[in-house]
Amino acid sequence: MLREGRILEVRMDQENISGIMYTGPLKNIDELRRQMELMDRKEIGQGSPLPRPKRPSLQDLLARLKRSTNQKDNFVLFSVVRVNDPKLVEELDAQNVEYSGVQESMMGKLLWGTLVPILFWVGLWFLLLRGMGRPGTGMLSFGKSKAKVNMEKDTGVRFDDVAGCEESKEELAEVVEFLKQPGKYEQLGAKIPKGVLLLGPPGTGKTLLARALAGEARVPFYSISGSEFVEMFVGVGAARVRDLFNQAKQNAPCIIFIDEIDAIGKFRSGGMISGGHEEREQTLNQLLVEMDGFEPNLGVILLAATNRPEVLDPALLRPGRFDRQVVLDAPDARGREAILQVHSRDKPLDPDVNLKEIALRTPGFSGADLANVMNEAALIAAKYGDRQITQNHLEEAVEKVMAGPERKSRRLGDKERRRVAYHESGHALVAYFCSSAPPVAKISIIPRGKAALGYTLQLPEEEQFLMTKSELTDKICVSLGGRAAEELVLGEVSSGAQNDLEVATEIARSMVCRFGMSKTVGPMALSRDSNPYLRLPGMPSQMETLSPELASEVDREVRKVLSEQNDRAHKIIEEHLDALDRVTEHLLVEEVMSSDTFKSLIEGRLENHGNQQKE
Repeated sequence: MLREGRILEVRMDQENISGIMYTGPLKNIDELRRQMELMDRKEIGQGSPLPRPKRPSLQDLLARLKRSTNQKDNFVLFSVVRVNDPKLVEELDAQNVEYSGVQESMMGKLLWGTLVPILFWVGLWFLLLRGMGRPGTGMLSFGKSKAKVNMEKDTGVRFDDVAGCEESKEELAEVVEFLKQPGKYEQLGAKIPKGVLLLGPPGTGKTLLARALAGEARVPFYSISGSEFVEMFVGVGAARVRDLFNQAKQNAPCIIFIDEIDAIGKFRSGGMISGGHEEREQTLNQLLVEMDGFEPNLGVILLAATNRPEVLDPALLRPGRFDRQVVLDAPDARGREAILQVHSRDKPLDPDVNLKEIALRTPGFSGADLANVMNEAALIAAKYGDRQITQNHLEEAVEKVMAGPERKSRRLGDKERRRVAYHESGHALVAYFCSSAPPVAKISIIPRGKAALGYTLQLPEEEQFLMTKSELTDKICVSLGGRAAEELVLGEVSSGAQNDLEVATEIARSMVCRFGMSKTVGPMALSRDSNPYLRLPGMPSQMETLSPELASEVDREVRKVLSEQNDRAHKIIEEHLDALDRVTEHLLVEEVMSSDTFKSLIEGRLENHGNQQKE
């Protein structure tokens, strides 16, 4: 056991404490220490300028002590385990705890310090190699396709479930025939289109039509979004394209559907590009190779959908890749009626429901909008506790989708409420006396989510695809009618006409810059739609570069059109102030007015309710 006062030399490292202990008579300990000091001095030498040499090892020091003292049996070389806590040993001794230190063997150090890490990395590398050898599995599966495969060969959707796009269904019916009877076409040497590109605004049924095509053909349907091809790893997009087409070839005949293909199909730039663009272009290049690479009539049909065809690379649209382009636009009145019938199959309708009238009230609605109308009508009927969906429920649903929900909690003061009533009455009155304006269907001063504090609903009597100059000028005049009524009756205008001014200005600028309806500027196209499917109403078109003189002339013509129609709206209001007052007073009482009531008030055949007096 180590004893205090008998330690001659101590050496410490991170794990152990080693040293030399003297076991002879304690009176000799001081003499031994002096001898050790003399031994150190001899090592340095007198007056030596050299640095102190390296200290001798414990074994060498022990041998010297034995030679110089002739006490071979009184020296012990010891080594104990180092304890980092200086109080631990004292506390163990105080509690009479038996303890001992175990020194780790060299074999254990070698095993845990060297062999275990090597085995870990070798095992990890083995797993990576196995993952690379399995398609779609393993730790490197981020390079594999994440396409959702429907191997049941039935998407559950048929062409009968898609309405309002009969021409588009006819285009795709040929693809179905090829997938069902390929020999019929091969005998005549015909080649089925390798790719079909579905174009159209959002909500027109592009994805639904693709699923219906797969359902009719009863083949596997691979669907993936264009954004899933590109991720943080370089080359992942191209690897996923290869894997997707390899899976499709193994399950041919089948259909691959890439939604929002503009995420990877944008045209390639010719200058310096960043890494993100380079990765997307590598993915596009691989897609182009795969579309041109697989054999003709293999039975793999590629469908893609986008609402931004103007940004797609020309190489993607050339014959041999996307041979056929199918446009799905907003449905006409007959198509809207068919869509409403499809979405009303599982809903109980009142016998008096007229879907044709609802179709006429929803010009410009997409298939998704009409599906939302039917769903909102069912929710409204359930809210009222009715067992069937009535015509009133459908009309209320149309207004909710078109203008937002009613905001009955927004209470207006009497002055603001009267101003809103005169504003909406001005719109309706001007529309009534403009021969080319659509008839007024409804007037409301109930605040709604999208229509601010009130709205005037105009519905055309028939489907319309073109607008003449007189129809456009009448539309501008109607837009300025509410502002004119405020100014003439209440003496000043308000900020409520902001949207009316935006609509009127956009129409006037389109007449001058796009439609060539200005005699001064002439038949010139000075602006164009950069995105025909995503341009929102009220957003200006992309202007061409104009000279300062021509730009000033365009501004003068736009201002001239707006001024003429503003004066015209003022004149109509001044000539029919009595009718304006009758409509306004009726609105202040009822808040909502139908087309029949409006016509009766204009023609003086219906007395206004109440005896409200203008403030």
